[in-house]
Amino acid sequence: MSDDTAPADATYNRVMLKISGEALMGDQGYGLHPPTIARIAKEVQSVHDMGVEICMVIGGGNVFRGLSGAAQGMERTTADYMGMLATVMNALAMQSALEELGVFTRVISAIRMDEVAEPYIRRRAVRHLEKKRVCIFAAGTGNPYFTTDTAATLRANEMACEAIFMGKNGVDGIYDKDPAEHDDAVRFDEITYDEVLTKRLRVMDASAIALARDNNLPLIVFPLDEPGGFKGILAGRGTYTKVV
Repeated sequence: MSDDTAPADATYNRVMLKISGEALMGDQGYGLHPPTIARIAKEVQSVHDMGVEICMVIGGGNVFRGLSGAAQGMERTTADYMGMLATVMNALAMQSALEELGVFTRVISAIRMDEVAEPYIRRRAVRHLEKKRVCIFAAGTGNPYFTTDTAATLRANEMACEAIFMGKNGVDGIYDKDPAEHDDAVRFDEITYDEVLTKRLRVMDASAIALARDNNLPLIVFPLDEPGGFKGILAGRGTYTKVV
């Protein structure tokens, strides 16, 4: 890392932000909603301005979800590759929004497409972070059968991130059951990865959870739609669930 200590106002020096593709839809049912992307970009900018080094992984479910395609009869490998391409579209949209705000950003793709994104080279990506550029990792791991949750956890470990921040819409952490369906749902302030697996809580897929657990990488689940929420948690405030 470029610095052994976290920025003065932040609890972490380098983090991974994982958001779903659906988070970019706004109140639409499909695709990209530019005002929503701009709002999320401002949240990222506010953390970047604290001196925190930021990695991002964005899902592709707002454009195409591989599992859904496979469920409808499409060959799974082809469907997953289509989903990976959807994440590249989302990454480019977020890059555009961030650079409108003056935040230098690199889209780094696990599938080579040199005209629009850099290929993934770990040491080059680390150098971008050291230069305070936001790195958006696109196209998942480059392999079918792996989700963007796993890609985010993999890249977070490779980049030596200190935590994964998972932004959720409409929920302020992890609950023992769906709070939208159960009034008596209880939110966890802190929970272990083993408990997440045992209780079958739908946070990340099991392979991503195991990878984070085995590498002692904390996961922080927080409300993405709460203004200032991302920055607030890095400053030691806010409501969230921490998985360790």
